[in-house]
Amino acid sequence: MGDWTEIYRPKTMDDIVGNEKAVIKLRRWASSWNDKTPNKRAVILSGKPGIGKTSCAIALANDFNWTTIELNTSDARNAAKIKSIATNGAINETFSDNGSFISSNKGGRKLIILDEADNLYERIKDTNKTSSDLSDKGGKKAIIDTIKITKQPIILIVNDYYSLIKGSGEILKDISVLIKFYNPYSSLVFNLLKKICLKEEISVDQKVLKTIADRSRGDIRSAINDLESVCVNKTQITMNSLNVLGYRNRQEDIFNALREIFKTKNIKSIKEKLSNLDLDPNLRLLWINENLPREYLDKNDLANAYDYLSKSDIFLSRTYKRQKYSLWAYACELMNGGVSASKTHSYPNDKYSFPIWLRKRKENKTELDIKSSIIKKLSSSIHNSNNKSSDYLFSYFIHIFRNNINFAIKMKNRFDFSESEIKFLLGKANKHRLKDIMRSSERIYEKAIPKENYKESKKEEEKKEILRQSSLNF
Repeated sequence: MGDWTEIYRPKTMDDIVGNEKAVIKLRRWASSWNDKTPNKRAVILSGKPGIGKTSCAIALANDFNWTTIELNTSDARNAAKIKSIATNGAINETFSDNGSFISSNKGGRKLIILDEADNLYERIKDTNKTSSDLSDKGGKKAIIDTIKITKQPIILIVNDYYSLIKGSGEILKDISVLIKFYNPYSSLVFNLLKKICLKEEISVDQKVLKTIADRSRGDIRSAINDLESVCVNKTQITMNSLNVLGYRNRQEDIFNALREIFKTKNIKSIKEKLSNLDLDPNLRLLWINENLPREYLDKNDLANAYDYLSKSDIFLSRTYKRQKYSLWAYACELMNGGVSASKTHSYPNDKYSFPIWLRKRKENKTELDIKSSIIKKLSSSIHNSNNKSSDYLFSYFIHIFRNNINFAIKMKNRFDFSESEIKFLLGKANKHRLKDIMRSSERIYEKAIPKENYKESKKEEEKKEILRQSSLNF
């Protein structure tokens, strides 16, 4: 299992949440490349973080069968790096996924995506600047030059349009198309979250989804991350599950807490603003640990920050070992103020990810729960202990289940295995058999009940008994 924001990233422009006008305008611009190189060869997608700009660009490439070159200008903000990647890609022809050459005259295109293009700051002329300075060194000019000569479509993605066009970037207004993205309606975010829960087979109170959608204020990425947070280790979500998010105000959520730590050095301000963040320090430490290497690009800053974070972890461990919760304050000071004070540079990153450790923990916990449920059903039927079924029976049972489709169908009926339990028993290599097992089980029930009485008799308990009886002669 991976990051939900990536798993459920739109594959096509039809899946983009909201911003219908922007999608139409972007598709129209892309279509103009079919006949010839258009006058305006670049598009600027402008809007707040997390509302689908990058997803829309990638979906566009999928819809038009274009290959992509993605460059985060925060990581490569000087002319040499941009020219070596973006400019060379813009003036050269493209190749298909299998390596064959595709001429632009025959529709072969590659989409060059420059993310966080507004972080190309004008270089400050300061003789005291060191060689480790991370400010822009001609990157904005390199992008403008690339757009002028490109033979391939280019998309610039920005949070702040005016930061991009100020100074030497003013010419971008004349040589590119501006497409503004706006916050999608809460109802659209709600529908997306609902679809995700259905695919993850999670039963959720609709009020939970509405609360997350409303408080996201159109930030789709934040809403999905919040949903993933409340779903960790759970298959049923109630309003009480929202406590893990520590909701008071969207400005006080974990994402803004990270920005406060990573972007400022005012320890007093950090302490005041994070005092209202109702999030367990252990979870806060995981969030900082996950995103620290994405933020601190200087190796010395990163090493110093991890030193403070490791000391914070020691205090948290002593908190539980000695049951002295007063030590939490020291742990929080180290992970918040210590990490903040470690940086000697300003970093432009504004995208933070859900802790991978929590995702893996959820995946392992879910599999253990499913296995435990199956073993309990087997033990109850053969009057065995769960331990004995697990040690001596389960491995043989799962082997036969995967290699004998008729046995699998009968066992599904006898033990009323759920779809997730069948998926677990089949394993990834045999997941294609799932539909056959489910359909065969349904046909057995239909044969046992006359068609004219089928609808009236389709009661859950009656159905389970019929299916169980049909499997007793295996």
